[in-house]
Amino acid sequence: MKVREDKRWIKGMRDSFFDSLFRVAKRNKDLILISADTGAICLDNFKKYLKRQYINIGIAEQNMIGIAAGLALSGKKVYVYAIIPFVTMRCYEQIRVDLCCMNLDVTVVGIGAGFDYSTLGPTHHGTEDIALMRVLPGMRIYSPSDSLMAELVAERTADIGGPKYIRLDRTGFPLVYQNKKEINFKTGFNILKRGKDLYIISTGRMVLTALNVAESLSGDSISVGVIDLFRIKPLERKKLIKEIKKVKNIVTLEEHFVNGGLGEIISRLLCEYGYQGDFKAVGIRDEFCRKYGQREYLLKYNLLDFESITEFIIKFLKKKGG
Repeated sequence: MKVREDKRWIKGMRDSFFDSLFRVAKRNKDLILISADTGAICLDNFKKYLKRQYINIGIAEQNMIGIAAGLALSGKKVYVYAIIPFVTMRCYEQIRVDLCCMNLDVTVVGIGAGFDYSTLGPTHHGTEDIALMRVLPGMRIYSPSDSLMAELVAERTADIGGPKYIRLDRTGFPLVYQNKKEINFKTGFNILKRGKDLYIISTGRMVLTALNVAESLSGDSISVGVIDLFRIKPLERKKLIKEIKKVKNIVTLEEHFVNGGLGEIISRLLCEYGYQGDFKAVGIRDEFCRKYGQREYLLKYNLLDFESITEFIIKFLKKKGG
């Protein structure tokens, strides 16, 4: 049973983010938003009320990064927005050279994390963006788990300099947090549920699935904790390892390729601090998903649905004799 199915719903993550950014932009006339001909109702406030702070660059994402760099050099705080594969992969050289090499204050906002654009196929899936962006020196990465956090990320990143990357979902789903005061923005992670047998470290939309799994397994006397790692880079290493070393089993859960993603980040952390327990990374296998269907179908096909993850953890612990 999915225990959070009936929890409170709010507007989509993308809408929450841009509504919050709009409020910041009204106070800060140096904040500029550039979109690459990506339609969304949440941009209407910028178009109508902040015409001098909004640019639709058209289907020219690489040019968008260059213009953003120029504006940043002139003292503007710039946000650029497009679908994840087009704002990261298509613009990778420009982000590397124009933004990161010069440490410019430009925030790259990608929409469509994981299989969010499910029916549009692998050309539109955001399944390798963390791997790409995390290797860029100076790049900060945020992966909100619900709409409240997306709203907070928009507020806080406006006060942080340097290049940043934010990956968002389009739609709304049950909240992980009930208010923004629960979110420890300084550490970049939150312990949502403490566990004695195992911790699931997750990010983005999969945090909700992790909570469902943990709360379901508690009925079988399996104590599973959940950590929401919403700031993927930089990692608050010492504080995170202090928490997770208390248990003997760690599982990472992500809607991203296992290669280069959250699993590799945490496994390196565990190795460097001499973690003595067992570790497993759960994510999208090393192949493009060419199946056609809604997001739930693609998650199930990739064994990232509630039932598959629950079964995996039970087998993982039984194999160890846990």
